[in-house]
Amino acid sequence: MKLTLIGTGYVGLVTGACFAEVGHQVMCVDNDAAKVKLLQSGGIPIYEPGLEELVKKNVAAGRLAFTTSTTEGVQKSDVIFIAVPTPPQPDGSVDLSFIERVARDIAAAMTTYKIVVDKSTVPVKTGEKVAETIKRYCPAKVEFDVVSNPEFLREGFAVGDLMKPDRIVIGVRSQRPVAAMKEIYTPFKAPIIVTDINSAELIKHAANSFLALKISYINAIANVCEAAGANVQEVAQGIGLDERIGRRFLNAGIGFGGSCFPKDLSAFIKIAGQIGYDFRLLKEVQRINADQMDWFVKKIIDTLWVLKDKKIGVLGLAFKQNTDDVRSSPAIDLCQRLQKEGATLRVHDPKAMDKTRSILKNVTYVDDMNAVADGCDALVVATEWDEFKKLDLERARKSLTHPIMFDGRNLFDRAEMERLGWIYKSVGR
Repeated sequence: MKLTLIGTGYVGLVTGACFAEVGHQVMCVDNDAAKVKLLQSGGIPIYEPGLEELVKKNVAAGRLAFTTSTTEGVQKSDVIFIAVPTPPQPDGSVDLSFIERVARDIAAAMTTYKIVVDKSTVPVKTGEKVAETIKRYCPAKVEFDVVSNPEFLREGFAVGDLMKPDRIVIGVRSQRPVAAMKEIYTPFKAPIIVTDINSAELIKHAANSFLALKISYINAIANVCEAAGANVQEVAQGIGLDERIGRRFLNAGIGFGGSCFPKDLSAFIKIAGQIGYDFRLLKEVQRINADQMDWFVKKIIDTLWVLKDKKIGVLGLAFKQNTDDVRSSPAIDLCQRLQKEGATLRVHDPKAMDKTRSILKNVTYVDDMNAVADGCDALVVATEWDEFKKLDLERARKSLTHPIMFDGRNLFDRAEMERLGWIYKSVGR
């Protein structure tokens, strides 16, 4: 099928590349001319495992193309996916101006029947507004359908998530676009759930909020474990083997971040409030997540006492492993808090340092993770990169003025670290 993706961020670019991989003819549109030029020349603006190879392969095969022209994208495709940002506003609501702008551009370019698919994460009833906008601004007055098709991609695992999805949700106002949507997704061999548009839009916010709840729950349990002398990893294993609960998202740490969970949680609370429901449970999830960082910083201060003029090495800047995304990163938040206490920092991340330089100032960026600890008073693990498990612990121990590690992601075994002579502080153990 002929498909257009408007927006080449994490969702749009991955989705477009994967659609092309299964045989569809895909055009990706972005108003950032520099980004489009980079993609046309074979470059990739983001780091996502497996994505670069997929893009190059399908561009070479002629199934994937890039343009800055929304008109071209609309007129050359049967189905147009909207995958533009929906950033948070100061009050927690969602900024839908990008969605509205794209809907107007699509409307202006439409001359025949099109299916317009909202792939961006949006508040319930956005589909109704998109339909109203297209109808209002389409001079040709042609028929169209608006569909909600939320994405469930994890950064760092997005290609695999899209190629082998748990489920595909299609929200519609009529049955007319259902057959075409099912045809698009037939190669992915996953359960397809057809709902009304409002239900589809709620599914995404409800899913992300539940996952955030699981993370905050295990972080609260971690604090109980520390007070009781228990091990949160063993507790998580014990409850996670219950198939009603599951082990995923039960890893204690310094809290969740990224471009989805904090934003979607705030949005869902705001959405519920606007329709008359005070979602106090999710407000508590937010509070626990904020408290978790406070608790971890306090642990560092309690151990090192005064942070002013202390030098601290930090491993990890991305909000999670396998990505260069630093939006709402707990690691960045931690670094900034340590700086406010007067500490100087040496930092390393396998992929995110370039994107961090404009955000995190007055730190020393270190290319070799084994050199981060050099001359420092302590070492902090802030992101759960697998590479960090291969840290030369003996070199790091000798490089520090005192062999102190604050492991905010529980990457190392406590007993082994203590055997090696470390003063080792982790989460919930």
